[in-house]
Amino acid sequence: MRRVMAAVPPVSADAPVEVAPMRTEFNFELPRGYVDDAGVVHRTGVMRLATARDELVPLRDDRVRENAAYLTVVLLARVIVRIGAVTDVHAGVVENLFASDLAFLQDMYRRINSEGHTRAAVACPECGHGFSVDVAGGRLGES
Repeated sequence: MRRVMAAVPPVSADAPVEVAPMRTEFNFELPRGYVDDAGVVHRTGVMRLATARDELVPLRDDRVRENAAYLTVVLLARVIVRIGAVTDVHAGVVENLFASDLAFLQDMYRRINSEGHTRAAVACPECGHGFSVDVAGGRLGES
């Protein structure tokens, strides 16, 4: 078998290289919403990509050492930038989320840090047509 190599035009060292900016923050909308001490419901928020430090530091936390399930709470508190007007997101805030909101944020964390996006492949239950939706949120009923 004979291989033929195609000529590749040389790239100038001075030629600008276009690089898409890396997305590090992702907007979301909670299914239920965080209710603060004043009774205000906060539904929209921002989660940033996790760093190695974000995943390592919680392992030294005494609460996590006593109860491994608490790792999720500490980790999410580190990467959630804000929920509504609440910018001081700490473990106490995450502890007071509804279970459905916690599950939503866990899934979002996994998607953006493992898969690099917030899209999910789904199929219509009636016709079976496949499509993708952005699970980061929007208004109810939208993707």
